[in-house]
Amino acid sequence: MCMKISVATKITIFSFAALCISATHIFSYKPIPVSFTSPKGWPAPAYNFSGNPLTKEGIALGKKLFYDPALSSDNTVSCATCHEPSAAFATYDHPLSHGVNNLTTRNAPSLFNVAWQKELMYDGRASTLEAQALLPMHSTDEMDTNIPALLKHVNTNPSYKKMFTAAFGPSKINMDQITRALSQFQLSLVSSNSKYDKVMRGEASFILPEKLGYEIFETKCVSCHTPPLFSNYSYQNTALTRDPQLKDNGRARFTGSSADSLKFKVPSLRNAALTFPYGHDGRYYSLLDVLNHYRSSGQISLSNFEIGQLTAFLNTLTDSSALTNPAFLPGQAVINNKMANHAHQ
Repeated sequence: MCMKISVATKITIFSFAALCISATHIFSYKPIPVSFTSPKGWPAPAYNFSGNPLTKEGIALGKKLFYDPALSSDNTVSCATCHEPSAAFATYDHPLSHGVNNLTTRNAPSLFNVAWQKELMYDGRASTLEAQALLPMHSTDEMDTNIPALLKHVNTNPSYKKMFTAAFGPSKINMDQITRALSQFQLSLVSSNSKYDKVMRGEASFILPEKLGYEIFETKCVSCHTPPLFSNYSYQNTALTRDPQLKDNGRARFTGSSADSLKFKVPSLRNAALTFPYGHDGRYYSLLDVLNHYRSSGQISLSNFEIGQLTAFLNTLTDSSALTNPAFLPGQAVINNKMANHAHQ
């Protein structure tokens, strides 16, 4: 006996089957886990990965967001505008970082090795990496992000929709997902393969000026710039004077305590040769200027000879492999052009 099925019934069956296949495809997403491994001899990272486990898809999405100027109100400023990859993800060449209204009030620090920082920003006002991502978005002189417009952009962009679904599953894209993705990319930015690291691993040797500089560093600098991260991430007043225009009181602006006046987080010295100018407001154009400040303010006794040897050692903290790692960059041509420009300035 042959059963006849109407055209309408066939359409219903086919539609239901297609819906089931589509739903199975959507809800069976399986992001690929990425293991975070600390370099040998390093302390455990401060970041809580259990709340935002790294995945291949999450890191890729975070990288796309990091380099996207659509995160700013006028579509001109991305995270990489201030955190330049060719400058170890810090601000290079100009004292203050440039935002949507031209100048901000600080010089953006390097993002390498943020997994080991318990607090972010020079004054430590961001307690998590996700909270830090929101601060420049809400700042009118940095990104001044129009949050509703940004969410509309990512929710209607086919490429973003696909990447967010792959990273976090099928749902309406929200700011939590955006900040978590940005965090995942930034957490992947690990710098641990400088000449210094190779010497510590027994793979290379210091030349004499570097060796002498290392010995001076161990005696006079290591209490704040503690290896292997080359910072203890404490907040210090290094005999700075307050800029009369910026009126930046440092950590006191966040805590409200006069004891924190002009205290700023100790920066890491990794890749320091590439991140000039130095200081929270970029007031020191060269490493020589920084070392002269410590000498003239009476904080560290340094001879001209010691300054020369220290500089030689600090140059061994440059990690060229991290600077040219394609996983960190929007495109190889970009970093090569930037590095070529640096070499001629």
